[in-house]
Amino acid sequence: MKRPTTLVAVVLAAVLAGGAVRVVQDQCGPFTDVTPGFCPFVLELYYLGITAGTSATTFSPDDPLTRGQGAVFIAKGLNQSLARSSRRAALGQWWTTQTADTLQIIPIGVPDFVQSDGTDVWISSNRNNSVTRVRSSDGRIVETWTGIGNAFALLPAMGRIFVSGYSTPGSVYAIDPATPPGTQQTIVADVGPLPSGLAFDGSRLWVARQDGLAILTPGSTTPWSFVTVTAGFTVPGALLFDGTNMWVTDVSGSLLRLDSSGSILQTIALGATPTGAAFDGANIWVGLAESSSVAVIQASTGNLLQVLTGNGLDRPSGVAFDGERLMVTSYPLGVSLWRASDFTPLGSATLFPHGSPLAVCSDGVSFWISMSLTEELARF
Repeated sequence: MKRPTTLVAVVLAAVLAGGAVRVVQDQCGPFTDVTPGFCPFVLELYYLGITAGTSATTFSPDDPLTRGQGAVFIAKGLNQSLARSSRRAALGQWWTTQTADTLQIIPIGVPDFVQSDGTDVWISSNRNNSVTRVRSSDGRIVETWTGIGNAFALLPAMGRIFVSGYSTPGSVYAIDPATPPGTQQTIVADVGPLPSGLAFDGSRLWVARQDGLAILTPGSTTPWSFVTVTAGFTVPGALLFDGTNMWVTDVSGSLLRLDSSGSILQTIALGATPTGAAFDGANIWVGLAESSSVAVIQASTGNLLQVLTGNGLDRPSGVAFDGERLMVTSYPLGVSLWRASDFTPLGSATLFPHGSPLAVCSDGVSFWISMSLTEELARF
């Protein structure tokens, strides 16, 4: 893609807050047709790879711009702006290549789900009836809450960590990170059979259970009241909220868009049993174990944009977004990375001898992976 108009150049340069100002003499970088007033902005776009000009030495600043060209320039500019505003940028941690030898490995004891609250990483253990808090800055185990029966799904929300108890009847617990271990609260003791997914819509807590959904309304006392919705579900799994609608995967091979009451608005057939899911702000990424692939669905329309294969995928399980990249775990051995903005594969890594990557989350800088068979937590 070539030249932007003067307006687009100025707008993008303002967004990027660039620093390509330099003394302009006979030419502006490689361009001989750019005036000194616009040179800093044109060079910013050039050095960022947003434009290459119309030839090796011309930018053609007065030529018209099509709507398609404008869309490409703006999209590239937004991607650069998002990258600059990420936690990785602030901390200067731009590296992306890692191997099993460079992982930080933390013995944790049969981990299942992992979630980050932005400061700490929380790990559930269904077998050990516990939730462990790990400091994300250095991987140190801070404390462990025991006595949380069949601890499974995790959700940071409302300043607490919610935990589902994967049993029949299932339970929902709440941990206040400011209180010592052993002070967890039982929110609902009988939320329904085998609760496996949790999500928050800004006012209510949603629970995916074996036969449908439970939608909990927070209250000043416990148990919280809730309504159940079962129509149209086979066995719900992963829940996520996109800011407008709630979405849930279903063992029938579908991704379901729900309204505020839990009724199904749209069914997206995926052709295989979905596993983990993540939302990148525009699209929903769903792992499909049976076909060793990942489906990418546009959240605004529900359109299936692409089915990704290769890049190390082998029976994918967990999916997580770090603000720029998607990581997908393949349960036997490894992990795969994609760039969220254009689905470009960024490579894969085999985690042997640690192996068995299951769930994954991001704290905005690192990915954290539960390794259930080797009873470890890996920082990638």
